[in-house]
Amino acid sequence: MNQIFHILNGDALKSQLPTTISGEIIVARLCLVDGPVAAASEEDLYKIRAAFISENYPGFSKMDCLNNTVSEMGKIKEIPEKSTVNLWFEDDLFCQVNFWFILHLLFQNNQDYNIYLVRPKADSAYSFGEMNQSELVQALDNKLIISKEAQILLSQFWRLYQQNELSQLLKLAGELESEFPFLLPAIRAHQDRCVQPGRPKAAILSIMEELDTDAFGLVFQAFCQREKIYGFGDLQVKRLFDEVQKERTGKR
Repeated sequence: MNQIFHILNGDALKSQLPTTISGEIIVARLCLVDGPVAAASEEDLYKIRAAFISENYPGFSKMDCLNNTVSEMGKIKEIPEKSTVNLWFEDDLFCQVNFWFILHLLFQNNQDYNIYLVRPKADSAYSFGEMNQSELVQALDNKLIISKEAQILLSQFWRLYQQNELSQLLKLAGELESEFPFLLPAIRAHQDRCVQPGRPKAAILSIMEELDTDAFGLVFQAFCQREKIYGFGDLQVKRLFDEVQKERTGKR
């Protein structure tokens, strides 16, 4: 029997998903775009991530991270062969890094799956949150099949991201551009933050100076409008905002 699975990039989308959509839901509670990802094994990765999140994101303990993340990721290993797997991911870098990791996990299962990518509508490419339930159903109807050949190539993106192999990421994204045009912009945005001070921090500093404000709320709103490609939430921007503030204070 062909079972259906929906892997969602976060709990917000889970609460939004129409009840008419059938299939088992797995929530990717990940934030792999921020912090260290180099690890010798999947188990080590989760430990490294839990330590980073608990140290940098107030209100999250190591056990919270492990319990909320590992249990859901474990469900991916149990997806039976011939299943249909719908991956609900947006075009921004935050979503894309998680998307690459999920594809890596699926490929590691060494099973034959029917894998599809569900993307937001064109004018909401960075947010399912802007879509109503009928639009989410339509997004599922318009899902993009990920061919076996593309699965092989896309499964390499996670390891290349882990190793910060930017040239290889760009090369592969270029090869897949006609089918997956959102890959190159996301990888270029990643490349832009790898050169100090990095595009996100430079944008935050520029916004603070343009608005003449140290108010995080105002800076966050402007950043989300200006740098949608990153898909950062308030926790990621606040961490960068605090670093910018500290650096500015140190220069005075």
